[in-house]
Amino acid sequence: MISMKDEVLGQQAEAEVWSVGKLLRWAFDRFHPRLAVASSFGAEGVVLIDIAARIQPGLRVFTLDTDFLFAETRDLMARIESKYGIDVERTRPALTPEEQAVLHGQALWSREPNLCCQIRKVNPLKAKLAELDAWVTGIRRDQTPARASAKKLDWDAAFGLVKLNPLADWTSAQIWDYIRANGVPYNALHDRNYPSIGCTHCTQPVQPGEDPRAGRWAGFQKTECGLHAKE
Repeated sequence: MISMKDEVLGQQAEAEVWSVGKLLRWAFDRFHPRLAVASSFGAEGVVLIDIAARIQPGLRVFTLDTDFLFAETRDLMARIESKYGIDVERTRPALTPEEQAVLHGQALWSREPNLCCQIRKVNPLKAKLAELDAWVTGIRRDQTPARASAKKLDWDAAFGLVKLNPLADWTSAQIWDYIRANGVPYNALHDRNYPSIGCTHCTQPVQPGEDPRAGRWAGFQKTECGLHAKE
């Protein structure tokens, strides 16, 4: 019997020419309800939810609630839940902020951001993905060098399940054209020079001409939290 990994890799080249809708329909037919859309509720995330909700009412959406999300992000989550009739699954770290401070010292993010991301993002994601057969992300190839080789359909060796990146070949302009054309709710921070939004402690607005992810982990040679790392 062919393995899921081999099945996915065999379909990979064909999937590269599929539209977002076709890829999502294939995925929902194949994996629902053990498929979920992961979202940090940035611009790409809300576009993905809007497209997916038209295909699969009652779809599963989860977010990594690090305990350090912006109020604007939480407000957007509530609006998305209301608009699409879904309950966002909030995945939490094993440690509260207070417990983390006791074990690792205050403001871990300012000293060891990789460890902070591991505790508050990567470990919770690993636990969540263990419940699923496939996950869907909003990453795009032009966001970071690490994402440049992302396939629309892939086997996630790091977490052991199918990974779909339907917006991999979209540009930022396409994302915003879709948001405006379809009246999709988006994070108010985007209008305040926050093109990429994460935790409050590690996200800043960017200046004109800066890389869109320059506001993430400022002062560190870090552009990824580890969620999309290859094995």
